[in-house]
Amino acid sequence: MQARPLEGIRVVDYSHFLAGPYVGRCLAALGAEVIKVERPGSGDAGRQHATVLDDQQSGYFLQLNMGKQGVSVNMKDPRGKDFMQRLCDSADVFIENYRPGALDRLGLGYAELSARNPGLVYCSISAYGHTGPDAHRAGFGLIAEAKSGIMQMVGTPGEAPPLLRISLGDMYTGIHAVAAINAALLGRVKSGKGQHIDMALYDTLVSMHEYAVQCFTLGGVLPAQTGHDMPTSTLYGVFRAADGDLVIAAQVDDAWKRFAALVEQQGGPAGFGSDPRLHDSGGRNAHREAILAVVKPWVAARPVAEVLRLLDGIDVPSAKVQRIDEVMADPQIQARGMVVEQQHPRLGTLRLPNLPFRFSDCDTTIHQVAPDLGQHNAPVAQALGFSPAEIDAMQTDGVLFSR
Repeated sequence: MQARPLEGIRVVDYSHFLAGPYVGRCLAALGAEVIKVERPGSGDAGRQHATVLDDQQSGYFLQLNMGKQGVSVNMKDPRGKDFMQRLCDSADVFIENYRPGALDRLGLGYAELSARNPGLVYCSISAYGHTGPDAHRAGFGLIAEAKSGIMQMVGTPGEAPPLLRISLGDMYTGIHAVAAINAALLGRVKSGKGQHIDMALYDTLVSMHEYAVQCFTLGGVLPAQTGHDMPTSTLYGVFRAADGDLVIAAQVDDAWKRFAALVEQQGGPAGFGSDPRLHDSGGRNAHREAILAVVKPWVAARPVAEVLRLLDGIDVPSAKVQRIDEVMADPQIQARGMVVEQQHPRLGTLRLPNLPFRFSDCDTTIHQVAPDLGQHNAPVAQALGFSPAEIDAMQTDGVLFSR
């Protein structure tokens, strides 16, 4: 087995909630030493978010901060500022997701840190980025999802769009930040210098549009809510069976012909499988309502398992719309190691989503649980050159805070 790709890289994770911590978790999985820095007292607000397990941990925090060391520093004390400066001087990467300018006031902005450490790769994540008329505005993933045009395209026509229920803006921005950080580290090998990476949730969601922008800029068409299928890609959508919901992707010509022939054989109208008007995408889109009038009742008359069996038999992609308990029990997910088990000293066995990284010659699964607040204050301070007496004094005075 090879060493993980980022072993030897030190990351200071000065972020909170989701996008920044997710970046730190990914870098830890890739082998980096990630030091999570939190404020004294309550720490990262994510500790008290979604499924709070005790006064130190929530499921949210456990998932996003596994594999990290944890320190808690009072930056108002000069000794705390000295600790942070030494830590950042020793770092290869610094991650933050505060409003632009907020860390400048603490002496942790890019200009000050890079002047002391020119090789530092400094990654900022914010709602709108550090430039432009909205740079000063606060925002979350929900705000970017609404602004980006993505939310407006989902849901039932005539109704308000639903919440996406996953943090698309944060996670998509986060994994782009991971890519950018790795590219900057590679560039540093040649240049010897780090740089500032400015990631915006709004930017990354706009970049996700694989067809909507082109529809408007090239064809003058505004994408609209379509409900359960795509009018420009027949047949492709969600269908209700007798005992649940499933998706069918028979939008490719050959797959459609196999699907239509099956529907006809299994009780559909005569000629449905051989109708030449439906043998190309333009014809299917033009006759979408007539197609749905056949397919919907055909699916509704059968259990999900039967529809999936029939479609698997003709190699037409389909899947049940699964609940989370079904996902966790899915043999495919288990075979791919997408649920990681960790042993927590207080909470027992934890089962959390793994990252999708798969390397041929190294294991990126994180078995180290997320840290308690200030858990690694002493060893990190010692590695930075503080004496035992200095460390004891800082801990006694709350400069290095722990619970």
